[in-house]
Amino acid sequence: MSRRTLFAGSFGLGALSLALAACGAGDPNAQKEGSGSDASGGSQQVRVGVSVYDMSSFITAGKEGMDAYAKAKGIQLLWNSANLDVNTQASQVDQYVNAGVDAIIVVPVQADSLQPQVAAAKSAGIPLVAVNAALNSTDIAGNVQPDDVAAGAAEMQMMADKLGGQGGIVVLQGPLGQSGELDRTKGIKQVLTNYPGIKVLAMDTANWKRDEAVNKVKNWISAFGSQITGVVAENDDMGLGALQAFKEAGVTVPIVGIDGIEDGLNAVKSGDFIGTMLQNGTVELSAGLAVAAAIASKTDVNTEPVYKMPKITQENVDVAIQHVVSDRAAFLAALPDLTEKNLKSGDIAFEGIPGQEGA
Repeated sequence: MSRRTLFAGSFGLGALSLALAACGAGDPNAQKEGSGSDASGGSQQVRVGVSVYDMSSFITAGKEGMDAYAKAKGIQLLWNSANLDVNTQASQVDQYVNAGVDAIIVVPVQADSLQPQVAAAKSAGIPLVAVNAALNSTDIAGNVQPDDVAAGAAEMQMMADKLGGQGGIVVLQGPLGQSGELDRTKGIKQVLTNYPGIKVLAMDTANWKRDEAVNKVKNWISAFGSQITGVVAENDDMGLGALQAFKEAGVTVPIVGIDGIEDGLNAVKSGDFIGTMLQNGTVELSAGLAVAAAIASKTDVNTEPVYKMPKITQENVDVAIQHVVSDRAAFLAALPDLTEKNLKSGDIAFEGIPGQEGA
């Protein structure tokens, strides 16, 4: 079935405030009165409310992908960041439900959250789609998730190979209780069972944040010193924070991350990281929006596609850098068509990186 034609532009960050009901974009009657219709009485625009856990480097890149897809497809985006606060995110979703948007996308702060909001959206007939981080609910309409267990296992395997199965590591986790943290930690621990010679000296959260990781790792350096022979970071930002802390200490240790943000890819290219797992937020969040818009438009779509992250090392990092940095404008221009093709093929992560399936 072909997607219906959609009209309208996209809203930038902050287009919907917490006082959404007072904002024209949040008027639940605007679309019902036909303001989203074309001159010939054609199909109305689709409005999608988005609430993300925080504006991390990953989410910032993801927003660019959503904006590119929304512009190409005439989808109106309403954006909010919860700043890692569950109550703030609950309020944002409540506002979207009250505004009568056509679909809601949530990148949740915590997996065990938003149950009343999910129920309210379902009751109102508004599909709610969890993207990038899972919600523990059977009432969501769609679920677009990375295989975080596999990513955690792959990054830990890279470190185990680098260390020859012997050494002491520290692990930087994401926000405790968020699905990304839970699943990546699970994958890391799965691999560690095969390497009794690797000791975990410390494991704690830095909340996906570079600055928190700097301070955390400085404390670990003071506590463990030369016992630390590797850093496993559950995202690149935290790995980069660890890199800064060790550079200030005048020490070099292998570091591995996840996400493939610009600075992370540059660290792989320079040799500061031994590798990362590419979770291109631009591609993943674009796919999430495509799924939400299709559900809202009653178009056939796989409502639970899985994003499988390719491993990035010095061997293939140059192509990833082209997509994320140097040829980004061209990549964003081609992204809407790539997203559509990936949804049809089932491989929503595909972007032609060497080492990817089909690349």
